[in-house]
Amino acid sequence: MSAPLLSVRDAHARVIAAFEALPSETVPVSEAAGRVLAHAPAARLTQPPADLSAMDGYAVRAEDVPAAPATLTLVGAAPAGGSYDQALKPGETVRIFTGGPLPMGADSIVIQEDTKADGSAITILEAPTRGRHIRKAGLDFAAGDTPLAAGRRLTARDVALAAAMNLPWLSVRRRPRVAILSTGNELVLPGEPVGRNQIVSSSGIAVAALVRAWGGDPTLFDIVRDDAQAIEASIAAGAQHDVLVTLGGASVGDHDLVQDALKARGFALDFWRIAMRPGKPLMFAARDRARVLGLPGNPVSTMVCALLFLRPAMERLLGQAGDPVETVPARLAVDVKANDTREDYVRSSLARAADGMLSVTPHPVQDSSMLSVLAEASALMVRPAHDPARKAGDTVAVIDLASLPGGY
Repeated sequence: MSAPLLSVRDAHARVIAAFEALPSETVPVSEAAGRVLAHAPAARLTQPPADLSAMDGYAVRAEDVPAAPATLTLVGAAPAGGSYDQALKPGETVRIFTGGPLPMGADSIVIQEDTKADGSAITILEAPTRGRHIRKAGLDFAAGDTPLAAGRRLTARDVALAAAMNLPWLSVRRRPRVAILSTGNELVLPGEPVGRNQIVSSSGIAVAALVRAWGGDPTLFDIVRDDAQAIEASIAAGAQHDVLVTLGGASVGDHDLVQDALKARGFALDFWRIAMRPGKPLMFAARDRARVLGLPGNPVSTMVCALLFLRPAMERLLGQAGDPVETVPARLAVDVKANDTREDYVRSSLARAADGMLSVTPHPVQDSSMLSVLAEASALMVRPAHDPARKAGDTVAVIDLASLPGGY
């Protein structure tokens, strides 16, 4: 009797346990978007550095205008980039503009629409309240603050904040280097003549695109024919990367070449079959610091397994948690039959119902060779092993593909 297949959760745990964060490197803040912070940077200044005006108007002492109207004497101006460097005396006001520093003694801003100017006589038409229209020093952040945490993938908003913190450089994780190796006599590249028993290779191109989207540097090897020495040589080259992803040659009946080549190169096989659909022939092997993730060659299986296992592995290399892909609840739009012994990732469409709840409709054909169905899908419905039959209206878990960080 064959041993039970490894669960998706256990396979995920074994994969991410084998990876640790890559070293850091320093990059200009202008080139840091999309990178993952290795260390939380501290602000080098306080922002705003002083109390500033949030509006165009007049800086006043609120006690000088207990009621409106009241007339004050204009004694100067505080434009952005300039200042009025004397203390405001009773009965005085200073013309101020957005971003201008508040004069000493002033505690409120009266917007210009609530005033009337007659030379140096400024009539205040609405009594101010203390602190109105003032951006207090440190409102955004103070020197030494660390608002950007290590492990954060930097967005355009984040690099804007880092630049405002006066940080010309940021410490980020090195991009994971991922080698991608497709094997099989039947494969040809897009655009090449396609023989009677050949198919166009798409899995390697898909994985390379995912690696780039997830913050890595892919190296797409030439297709390797079913030759033991050639596969061994490619594995040796791929093992110099942070991760080697093999595509194909891992399913029952054709696994010997890849597995034997790995063993010949000193790799220990952790597992090579898991209880999921699509993607049962998934393989993981290690030797010293080299890691090999063997994905099924079938393109849909390749992409589903890449999402579930390669993405978390890359996250670990980038100093992140590498948690399982997040699911959200959705309501079934149709009845579905009971599931079998494997966790199923069902290509599906999501819609938003009138009550705001997500509604999921599985595609009627789930053949794992159909890239058109995966391209059309907006979700993967996750059916646990032995999940009973479900009725329309039941709540199920789905992976919302459109919401995945980095794209899919």
